[in-house]
Amino acid sequence: LLTGLSLLSETVAVKLLASHFSGQIYTLDLSFSNATSGALTITSKATGCGVTPTWLYLDESTRIVYCFDESWQGSGVITQYSLNSKNASVSALSLTGSAPTPGNSVHGSLYGGPDGKSFVITSEYSPSTLTAYKLPITSTTKPIQLLEFKMDRPGPRPDRQDKPHPHSAFTDPTGAFMIVPDLGADLTRIFKINKDTGILTACPAISSLPGDGPRHGLFNKVGSVLKYYSLNEVSSSMGVYDVVYPSNGADCLSLVLVQTISNYGPSVPLGSVTVKSAEIRIAGNYLYASNRNDTSFGSEKDSLATFKIEPSGSLTFIELANSYSYYPRSFSINKAGTYVAIGGQTTANVAIVARDTVTGKLGKLVANLVIPPRGTYGGEDGLSSVIWDE
Repeated sequence: LLTGLSLLSETVAVKLLASHFSGQIYTLDLSFSNATSGALTITSKATGCGVTPTWLYLDESTRIVYCFDESWQGSGVITQYSLNSKNASVSALSLTGSAPTPGNSVHGSLYGGPDGKSFVITSEYSPSTLTAYKLPITSTTKPIQLLEFKMDRPGPRPDRQDKPHPHSAFTDPTGAFMIVPDLGADLTRIFKINKDTGILTACPAISSLPGDGPRHGLFNKVGSVLKYYSLNEVSSSMGVYDVVYPSNGADCLSLVLVQTISNYGPSVPLGSVTVKSAEIRIAGNYLYASNRNDTSFGSEKDSLATFKIEPSGSLTFIELANSYSYYPRSFSINKAGTYVAIGGQTTANVAIVARDTVTGKLGKLVANLVIPPRGTYGGEDGLSSVIWDE
């Protein structure tokens, strides 16, 4: 038994949400007989998030779920659901609003207003755009701003960096700035937010190492110091940045790169591994990154990299852990830090893995659920995301 795991009664069910590229959104129950043995079951499903739901965002305070449609075939949708009380015996989603998008949205989050939840921002991978909407989402919702990015020439990896590819957008901890990792341009774009109108104003962008391909990122306070951690998909690495807030008349946040380390450890040269990293999460003093198509643990068993966050904020590679999935596109850690829900895209499974809260190491598979149809190798199909409903 791993240190730090709490025993749960078999009558207690923990809830999760999952999206599938086939067009379905699922509510799941995770029940335990003990801390090392559980069962996942589907309790309800919903449609309405277009043909390829790719990303889920749960506003816990309002119980509203936002779903973003990746739709490579043209225009997509952003959909708003009401999620019933987490104390209900069975979770259920009710569609409350839907609006068209430019298509190919790969990520979405909330920002702005008095509570940081008045607007929603989406990132469009191939149109190379960033689109903002005012909430709530209705059939008449239109973009309040659409920003298109361009670059003069392909990046160091022209197969992946043919043009700008914004892959996510989220605020800094103050809610005053929008951060946009751009995989194609090797940039972390920064925008100043007008919290009243939701309009974004560009700040100087921050370069990663050539060929890094930033995908996602997280801010994390280490002692009294704020750090920014960039998950670099193309180079399968982590970038660590100092965060510099405006002073002396400046009005933009800035980032300073202080470390880049491979998701396979310091002995592996950057860019030498051609797998695609996908997601980043932090729990306590540990950071995790998922690696797709490395089969480090056998056929259709990819890895999660584990790093220790040192007191300085730098990262020390600990180990690779079994993701019990193929193409772990999404994963999420519960609030207690005791379990990790991993979404295998190609294997179309949700794997629940035990986590040691003291050492940060991931352990045994405690529950697993396959949600058909499974994906195809390298395809935009299968399971797309999984999050906890706590």
